[in-house]
Amino acid sequence: MADLKAKFEKASEDVKQLKERPDNDTLLKLYALFKQGSEGDVSGPKPGFFDFVGTAKYEAWAKLKGTKAEEAQQKYIDLVKKLGA
Repeated sequence: MADLKAKFEKASEDVKQLKERPDNDTLLKLYALFKQGSEGDVSGPKPGFFDFVGTAKYEAWAKLKGTKAEEAQQKYIDLVKKLGA
């Protein structure tokens, strides 16, 4: 468990060093997996209608509701590796 957490934290640093910026769908997936892995299920009110970015982030995170933190962390690590970090 501690090993997974260390890998997750390393991946969160590695993602900042990517040579190419991922597309928006991948960025949303990274965001949602990170939030689910670090904070658990989505919380707080959904952003307003005109906050397009905030709404997209909220909805991407909400789709992962019920996913265990460890599973989200592993998927995040795998995705960061796939992106070449």
